[in-house]
Amino acid sequence: MTNPEKIRRLRAHDLTTMLQWAAEEGWNPGQDDASIFFETDPEGYWGLFDKKGLAATISLVTYSADYAFIGFYMCRPDRRGQGLGMRLWNSVSNDAVAQTIGLDGVVAQQENYAKSGFVLAHRNIRMAGVLANPADFTAPADLYDLKIDDIAIADAFEQSLHLFGESRLSFLKGWIGSEKHTALALYGPMGIRGYGVIRPCQEGYKIGPLFAENETDAECLFKALLSRRKNSLESPVYLDIPEPNQAAANLAARHGMRPVFETARMYRGTNPKLDLTRTFGITSFELG
Repeated sequence: MTNPEKIRRLRAHDLTTMLQWAAEEGWNPGQDDASIFFETDPEGYWGLFDKKGLAATISLVTYSADYAFIGFYMCRPDRRGQGLGMRLWNSVSNDAVAQTIGLDGVVAQQENYAKSGFVLAHRNIRMAGVLANPADFTAPADLYDLKIDDIAIADAFEQSLHLFGESRLSFLKGWIGSEKHTALALYGPMGIRGYGVIRPCQEGYKIGPLFAENETDAECLFKALLSRRKNSLESPVYLDIPEPNQAAANLAARHGMRPVFETARMYRGTNPKLDLTRTFGITSFELG
């Protein structure tokens, strides 16, 4: 007997449903995430459909033949426990061509991911707090706004310091170029010595990435980004930090942020060994 469900690539409009599911699961996506994520890799989103419509989703965003990232592994509540998610997972992940694949999975699924060859690298912790604009902050002279014309500089900065697993110009075009996002950088030898992005989400704001040479620069960027919020100062701010970076935990604690969620960063293939000492905020749990 053939399966009545069908697997196909998602179209741009399907991501509205996928992001809504992510919001309902507590992942709190950004207001512009759907369009930015889709444009990063239009062929990287998959769904399993039944008679009611979309029943399960997964993304496999491929940055190059060397690196890809899995996210949005979800199933509609009424179809959970029926093997649909695993069927979609096997269909997509088994055909992946990237040498290394990363994911940020809920800790409860870590054992299942391990069965597919994924190895734990470290944990990421989502920190949250309702933060006022910093009253004592004065922008330094070497702080500037990153614009879409600066994405090549930002990408080169990430690659030279091993901050991301692969070049991601298509992603940064949307992430830095979005009118809803604010991207700030500190001047350095390569044009940048650190940068961060703040974006409005379904609830409050998220800061990510937050890359800096040291805790002092990270603190400066963090305060500068907070001061650029346009509204909803009573809403929470979220920062996803790699657990091994104690300086990032110190920064979050100084601002009264508390852990609310955690993920397991895992890789199948060669661990890219990112420089977590300079990573004070993960870009996103969905695309790495």
